Amino acid sequence: MGARADLRDVRELGIERGQRVRFRRGGGRPWHSGRVSGIERDGSIGVIDAKGSSRAVPIQRIEVRTTGARGAPRWESLVAVAARTEQLNLF
Repeated sequence: MGARADLRDVRELGIERGQRVRFRRGGGRPWHSGRVSGIERDGSIGVIDAKGSSRAVPIQRIEVRTTGARGAPRWESLVAVAARTEQLNLF
């Protein structure tokens, strides 16, 4: 097995490989766009940024585009999305 886990692991978090996300490199820094490439060995999320560089970003610093209650797009923490997905799998 290579540096990345298989795709099943990414889906368990409620995201797909190639999905657009935004991430922060540090506390108050601006958001950057990227696409999910997989899960790294250390558990962080592999993201390809707009310049094509590979980044290993902690799950706490990633937001996923979702649809709000009234149908409007919004950004939601990947931690919240993963928790909701995990709860659904219990049923």
